[in-house]
Amino acid sequence: MPAPNITASTRFFRPETTSVVYCLTVANKAAPSRAEINAGTNLRNEVSEISGFQASSDTVETPDLGSRFVSKIPGRITADDSSITFYESVTGVDVRALLPRDTVGFLLFMPGGDVAARKMNVFPITVASVATDWSIADAARLVVSFTITSAPAEAVAIPA
Repeated sequence: MPAPNITASTRFFRPETTSVVYCLTVANKAAPSRAEINAGTNLRNEVSEISGFQASSDTVETPDLGSRFVSKIPGRITADDSSITFYESVTGVDVRALLPRDTVGFLLFMPGGDVAARKMNVFPITVASVATDWSIADAARLVVSFTITSAPAEAVAIPA
């Protein structure tokens, strides 16, 4: 008998679905409360691009004299350099007011939207920089770079 197929995914398109919420405080990153999420700010309407926000593990080689094969074990967990590109306002009233350099907090990424029981990833962050994107071919934008300050909480259930 062949192995069963993986459960089919319900595919989606990120625009109009994904939410990115900035929260100043979250008591438990593995279980943000509905009140904490509601007190945050949904950034999605001003997001142009997202880069990074992925955790990965290094590997550690574990050679031994019993084999020529060098096995590996999971090592340190790191986060990629991460940034979000936002649209800049000609009036200056834009993301710079909410996320200036050195701002701390949490970014909640909700790929399937803010829908109870769906999954989100919670990243503890500090704003490293806010830089102007000087492209003359695109709408004016700002690149906000973030440091990930501790391991993110992944596949967290969104509360009702």
